[in-house]
Amino acid sequence: MSELLLPFQFPFMQNAFWISMLLAPPTAILSCFLILKGWSLMGDALSHAVLPGIVAAYIFNIPLVIGAFAAGMFCAVSIGYLKENSRVKQDTIMGVVFSGMFGFGMVIYTKISTNVHLDHILFGNMLGIDSQDLWTGLIIGGGVTLLLLFRAKDLLLHAFDPVQAQAIGLPVRLLNYGLLALLSLTIVATLKAVGLILAIGLLIVPGAIAFLLTRTFWSMVVVAVAVTLVAMFAGVYASFWLDSSSGPTIILVLMIFFIIAFIYRQLANWATSKRTAASI
Repeated sequence: MSELLLPFQFPFMQNAFWISMLLAPPTAILSCFLILKGWSLMGDALSHAVLPGIVAAYIFNIPLVIGAFAAGMFCAVSIGYLKENSRVKQDTIMGVVFSGMFGFGMVIYTKISTNVHLDHILFGNMLGIDSQDLWTGLIIGGGVTLLLLFRAKDLLLHAFDPVQAQAIGLPVRLLNYGLLALLSLTIVATLKAVGLILAIGLLIVPGAIAFLLTRTFWSMVVVAVAVTLVAMFAGVYASFWLDSSSGPTIILVLMIFFIIAFIYRQLANWATSKRTAASI
């Protein structure tokens, strides 16, 4: 029994478990909105696009959080402007903008001398979490969670019927860019834990799992948060014994949960169709 509790005895593992609990609610709830709104690629775009902001923040000796958030918002505004002023579809614009910004970030990263390893930026370093990262996760994660829950009804209407939302007087443009700002902030909060590449997993997979298993929004939120908490806890715990990176292990656990949810839904649909056929 004492051997099973061994990971909890190390301070760096304790910090990893704490940051998991802080990041699970905002990423899970936000993933529900991204799935319902069809913004999966937007999360991918912003997670890649913050790289030049991180490098610029390091060059000018300012907090990385500021640089990453500024780059994320620049990407979001650029995508919105190009969508409204060109015939190119939004998914194509996203691909152009985020690949260009990611490439720009890689180029300037190779031109500077830094002690920040690229792998930690791309894939995170959850076992290197310190007290400052915990405070960042608490402030950003708590703020994002409260704002999403407070404006949930407006965001839901905006996701399903933006025309109706505008007709009843909701600030559609503010809701749109507000959601993008919350997305950028959440990516910043997850940066140290899972990195740029894997952040998209936390922002998409929980909502996709909950979408398969539920039929109402609030049950979707509850399932997404629960799945994310379990996956992050299990991923960090398993990474200690497997001697693997915590971020990729968490995403792997989430993918296993998604496969299980998909199989369950297929079996449930098959059973339902069989009962319906038998009753005819």
